[in-house]
Amino acid sequence: MNSPTRSLTDEAQRLLEESISSVREALSDLKFGHVSLTVHEGRVVQIDITEKKRLRSG
Repeated sequence: MNSPTRSLTDEAQRLLEESISSVREALSDLKFGHVSLTVHEGRVVQIDITEKKRLRSG
């Protein structure tokens, strides 16, 4: 069975690797929160990062 990335063109593969790298970077900097991806026509076009910061009481 072929990997889905094998059928991609070189340009599509490069864009996919860039997207994965951007998601890794977003996750590595995030302690608490979430990462949301926006995809158009099979390409990641936007990454939203929401970070939660907890305040200590007292």
